[in-house]
Amino acid sequence: MFEIDQQLDPVTYRRETRRNTLVVALIFIALAMALASASVQLFGEPGADNFRWNLGGVIVGLLLSVAVVRLLFWSQPWMAATVYGWRLKRGLMSVTNVMHHVMAGVVARDPCAMKLLRFYHLGLAQMHRLDGNNADISEIGEAELHRERMEAQGLDTAQYRLDPAWIEVVKKNPALP
Repeated sequence: MFEIDQQLDPVTYRRETRRNTLVVALIFIALAMALASASVQLFGEPGADNFRWNLGGVIVGLLLSVAVVRLLFWSQPWMAATVYGWRLKRGLMSVTNVMHHVMAGVVARDPCAMKLLRFYHLGLAQMHRLDGNNADISEIGEAELHRERMEAQGLDTAQYRLDPAWIEVVKKNPALP
């Protein structure tokens, strides 16, 4: 279950995610260059086309970089902002992937669909705020209208948690397409 962190400072978030991106990129570059060179030295032939060995080293460097990030860095406190941003975007994408079900459920006044759409609006607003993206305010009117509909239906509008069970309910609802 994912929960939107309402206390996260956008300036700190951007500073930390930029730093973390730089660290991961430098690790990838170092591993890719070292492994590409090593594979050419070990398996390549002088004067021959060693592109496949270079490419193989880069691919192994990429895989090792992903492993280092996921296994060593992911749980570190200095990576918290980056992990949070990744989880927020994954949560939003999980709703986006079933948006046709969600919208049909909203039309049918299904509580799970109403909650999912509210979470989506709140999460999208936070993502834009954290990223410093003030250009896309087109959904504010839609979000406000949806909040009013939820209040009229007696539903809690503070949907800061994404419950994966809601997605399953909305996908399996036979009344929805």
